[in-house]
Amino acid sequence: MAVGRPGQMAGMTARARVAVLALLWPVLGAHAEEVGTPDAGAQPAAHSEQELQRTDAGDWVTWDAPMSADAGTSQPAFVPPALLADSPAPYPPELVPERVAGVVKLEVLVDDAGEVETATLVEGLHPLLDRAALHAAPSLRFTPATLEGQPVAVRLFFEYRFEAPVPVVSEGPASLAPVTLKGLVRAKGNRRPLVGATLVSEALPDAPVQTDVEGRFEARWPSGVHAVRIFAPGHKPAVFREGLKGNEALEVVYGLEPLIINPYETVVRGDRERTEVSRVTLHDAELREVPGTMGDPFRVVMLLPGVGSMLSGVAYPVVRGSQPAATGYFLDGIRVPILFHLFLGPAVIHPDFIDAIDFYPGSPPPRYGRLMGGAIDGRLSRPRDDRVHGSAYADLINAGFFIETPFKDTGTNVSLAGRYSYTPWLIALAANQLQAPPPPGRENPKVVLDFWDYQGRVEQKVGDGTLRLFAFGSSDTFGTRAQDPQGDTALQSIAFHRVDLRHRHPVGPGELEVGGTWGFDRFGVVSRSPPNDATEIHIDQGHWSARLGYTAPLSSSVTLRTGADLEHKRAIVKLLQQENSPVEELEVAPVALGTSMGAWAELVWQPNEKWAVVPGLRVDNYHLSPSIDRRALEPRLTVRHKMTESLTLKGGAGLFHQPPTTLISLPVVDVGSLLLGLQQGVQLSAGAEWKAWRGLEVGVDVYLNPMLRTIELTPFSDEGLTEGEDPATPPGDSPPGLRRAAQLGDGGGIPNRGDIDFPDFRSRGLAYGVELLLRHPLGDNWFGWLSYSLQRSTRRTRFYRYDAEGHRVGEAEADLPFAFDQTHILNLVLSYKFANNVTLGGVVHFNTGRPEYGTLGTQTHRPGQDGAGRPSWVKSDRDRVDRLPPFLRFDVRLSKSWVYDTFSLEAYLDMLNVTLRRETLGFEYEGGNGFPLRKDAVGLPIALPILGVKGRY
Repeated sequence: MAVGRPGQMAGMTARARVAVLALLWPVLGAHAEEVGTPDAGAQPAAHSEQELQRTDAGDWVTWDAPMSADAGTSQPAFVPPALLADSPAPYPPELVPERVAGVVKLEVLVDDAGEVETATLVEGLHPLLDRAALHAAPSLRFTPATLEGQPVAVRLFFEYRFEAPVPVVSEGPASLAPVTLKGLVRAKGNRRPLVGATLVSEALPDAPVQTDVEGRFEARWPSGVHAVRIFAPGHKPAVFREGLKGNEALEVVYGLEPLIINPYETVVRGDRERTEVSRVTLHDAELREVPGTMGDPFRVVMLLPGVGSMLSGVAYPVVRGSQPAATGYFLDGIRVPILFHLFLGPAVIHPDFIDAIDFYPGSPPPRYGRLMGGAIDGRLSRPRDDRVHGSAYADLINAGFFIETPFKDTGTNVSLAGRYSYTPWLIALAANQLQAPPPPGRENPKVVLDFWDYQGRVEQKVGDGTLRLFAFGSSDTFGTRAQDPQGDTALQSIAFHRVDLRHRHPVGPGELEVGGTWGFDRFGVVSRSPPNDATEIHIDQGHWSARLGYTAPLSSSVTLRTGADLEHKRAIVKLLQQENSPVEELEVAPVALGTSMGAWAELVWQPNEKWAVVPGLRVDNYHLSPSIDRRALEPRLTVRHKMTESLTLKGGAGLFHQPPTTLISLPVVDVGSLLLGLQQGVQLSAGAEWKAWRGLEVGVDVYLNPMLRTIELTPFSDEGLTEGEDPATPPGDSPPGLRRAAQLGDGGGIPNRGDIDFPDFRSRGLAYGVELLLRHPLGDNWFGWLSYSLQRSTRRTRFYRYDAEGHRVGEAEADLPFAFDQTHILNLVLSYKFANNVTLGGVVHFNTGRPEYGTLGTQTHRPGQDGAGRPSWVKSDRDRVDRLPPFLRFDVRLSKSWVYDTFSLEAYLDMLNVTLRRETLGFEYEGGNGFPLRKDAVGLPIALPILGVKGRY
């Protein structure tokens, strides 16, 4: 027998398991008669890590404890748990005609407080009986086991012995009493039928009734007044008084209040099998109740290891030192072009459409192609086919709704969701009020901050497969709009729409998926200055794509995953110009026509339960009309080795390619920039996963990502130097290449591809680091994690040299930290749901500063002297800049839930940066020319207080 000390619960070794099987006899028994009531008389035996043995006197001692001459022990080592409270396992009514009887054997983990933490099926009997036993076991209560006087967690065997109820032998038509009470028992709030609920009349305590798999029951009790007491695991008992008549059946619906309100009871898929190196999967409250995220699942990624930020509150992640646009965003494999509203806002997908999020910080599987960084895949929740579900909410940012309804007769499910931002209008109204009063007869421009999104899904069962139509879209507009004929307008907008049709069906030994997507993206910039100056640019991009995937086992140890994808994009630019003329000129021209094709495959080889080896390969072809073709071959390899039941080692390597990227994904750029070539990088990583004490998960990852070729189309990649640049160029001028690239064309219209003199954006880089994640998944009414990243990301950078007076004297090239490099990033996330359904959570975020390159401010200056010998600020060389100050942020979320008969209600307060701390973005260097030198920090205390209410039906 084996037992664990506090904090050391782990899987048994082979030798320990043999010992347990030999010594755990008799196992703790629970003999179920008609309702499966456990027998408190049987004594359990426990096991875990330390092996035990019995003395001749019957005491338990550790295996290596010293024995006295009379076979006694020097001290009592172990006192096993004893059953305090049983938990009946009801006999399923639908099995009564089959009269199935026997024993269901479980292994339960009893914590040091005597409560059942987990229950695992060891030997089943019938699926319905197995489920009844597993459903009942968590409500068992024991006296805590003790080891050397200290409470410990133990594992023990537990049996539910089921016996089929003896049918009543009818002696005549009148021997069966009539049904006097029937109905449904369901949970309050979500209206979920409660299976196995027990109804007992105080007048007839020996004639209990159980609900069936649909939560329904029938009672044949005599007429009169009955106090009906109802019990169900996980719910508060309730008593109802009913007056029964012998000649009619009273039909009722009873609602039981859950002990803990869990609004996220959705039909979910299990976690995908872990065959990759790095993946973090989040579910339920881990997605929607993290403080500072506005309840948005995708914003939670910002708090995971390996993720830096451009700016606190801006939710575009900098993953392992790559550009934000190098990380791909997906919805069930559908690429999403823009993920967040207005940078600071929520994601473009309603949270109730998301079941789980898989985050791959590095070495994503080959099905995620054309990426240099990580991948974030939001898995859509499966439709629920039991009844209508819905939710609606409103807060200080936006209002939204979600509804889904099944049509059982046809096997169809329809889901709709949408959100609209009305309150950014309020923020804009406040900003408008802060503007200086306009001149007489004029009106100030109006600040615009608008967004909306929509989602719709129709899923149809087709034979053994499913057909799904999913449509979603988003729109954002921000800037200022003139309110009178003389006012200026400056607006930017971005919108997209996607319609995806997918079919999944079993084919042979595996499953085939076929899908196609239509999309439309629009990016617009409007600038108007009356009377005769205007420029409008609208970039429209059409999108067609198709994908094919197949997964099948080739043998008991080998599984094949393979697929292909095709993506076609066509971009058109509409340019309207008016320059000192009453005539507006409109020009329309196609600027990019591109097609990408890819195929991938991976073999999952698991020769035994300890090893998983996954070789993979992806092949891509990029075509830009008329004559540009780029090809990429990407081998991948992942290895996982389970050292023990709780410890797994892992490693992986792969080659990755991606078209040139801007800071965030924009229409046309990823297609039109193919003429510059492909980016190329290698990702190498290794690590360990440890399932530690009481459900705690520990993960450590070390990575090294050589970026062999980068083409990052950003103004801060370097200081704009090109070959042949004159180092004496005045500080205010841009290099010739950069100037021409910024122009629309020599004639002011849409340029031809050959007319643009592109700067040389080619570079190379290196990213490396260590990531730590200590995580307690959702359980025991709380969840949380601690993530820490120690990282460095560099780029080969060209920059100017300055003399003591700030004049350019030359240029240099060196490997410098990336513009958004943050050496240390720490996140602590905790959330706990109290017994009164109050949830309190907090987040602590810390990051060291980025290099002061002037990315979002001014480059580092140092005190010096001007030509007259007076104190002056002198610009520092880029390889000698300072780091910006570190930043510490606190986020808080407080919510309270109420449950009613048919719906639940939640009120919440969520605030990012509750202490209103200001993140320093740069410095203003004032003074000089005879005035004192002064250095002032520049930054805003970005805080998002969200007060809202949400109802769920």
